[in-house]
Amino acid sequence: MTSDAMDWDGVYRGDGVFSGPPPWNIGEPQPELAALHRQGRFRSDVLDAGCGHAELSLALAQDGYTVVGLDISPTAIAAANQAAQLRGLATASFAQADITAFTGYDGRFSTVLDSTLFHSLPIEGRDGYLRSVHRAAAPGAQLFILAFAKGAFPADLETKPHEVEEAELRDAVSRHWTVDEIRPAFIHANALQMPGLSADVPYDRDEKDRVKFPAFLLTAHKPE
Repeated sequence: MTSDAMDWDGVYRGDGVFSGPPPWNIGEPQPELAALHRQGRFRSDVLDAGCGHAELSLALAQDGYTVVGLDISPTAIAAANQAAQLRGLATASFAQADITAFTGYDGRFSTVLDSTLFHSLPIEGRDGYLRSVHRAAAPGAQLFILAFAKGAFPADLETKPHEVEEAELRDAVSRHWTVDEIRPAFIHANALQMPGLSADVPYDRDEKDRVKFPAFLLTAHKPE
């Protein structure tokens, strides 16, 4: 992946660089964030930034959370809205937006979730994104970011996310948020959907044969 913005709507239409949706869209919430949900770490209202097909939003709405999902892809947003309607989830809503420069939600959200968005952004779009979600967050809100760690993919892989180093992630987020913790984590992905990636990547697999790629999970907050 270059610094240019990827055609994410093309990806969700099925004519992008991946053979299907992004490989880290696994048809359910990422396990690292699902575990936080089970621990009761999230509070309504929730912003799902870069929600894609919105598995995380839908799971939270199923449990009674009020969730807004934003994504640049109108195709993904249409699929998420349809899924919410079919499941009767009135507390989940989805809208197309440029996540690096959206407005209209000032001070609303108590939780901001970034499930594999940060590493998908053009590097030059990171600051606008973090500023925008900070503006949308209520005082005391928490931010959770799950992003691929530097070195997760072969250096010569043509299409890959902007993997991050811990210090790089901390520096970017701390310009707008108070960082509480960054810890090693995993992103579960359907690796064979990534062009040029070998089937024998040297990482463990989960019970569904998805590759567990090295990642970071960041927790931050907006001061009261």
